[in-house]
Amino acid sequence: MGMTLSFTRVTPGELDRAFGDPEWALERLDDEGLPYCFLEKSWAGIQFLLDAADVRVDVYEDGDAIDEECTLFGWSDGMVAEAAKALGATPFEVLAGYYDPRKLSEEEVYPMRHLWDDGDIDYLRQNYGDLVVFLEGTAATGGAAIRHFSF
Repeated sequence: MGMTLSFTRVTPGELDRAFGDPEWALERLDDEGLPYCFLEKSWAGIQFLLDAADVRVDVYEDGDAIDEECTLFGWSDGMVAEAAKALGATPFEVLAGYYDPRKLSEEEVYPMRHLWDDGDIDYLRQNYGDLVVFLEGTAATGGAAIRHFSF
């Protein structure tokens, strides 16, 4: 399966509850009716491009730990709004200028056993687009998010 990353929309109140009850948070993520964004294994490649373009959003490190294992991180409504603004102002075409499959492979950007090639840019483009739509939609509702990392 590998290491995957996803975001699920919650209310600010639900996020507060998640910090106090990580077990509840994990169960809440099972609600299939909640809007979510599943980045699959693209998260590290997207982060590589964001870093190269000096976009100050970190899909893996940003947020506050909800659980001791740090698999769940909370993104406040303010953090979601800031990320939505930053990513919304950064079309993928800007990030694509930093796409270098050789460098991604040399730096062992996850998935490390995978050798990046020219066709992988479409995978990153699709998932980045999904992330922008998710963050903008969540910000528009005043929502917060829980970032879930599974391995």
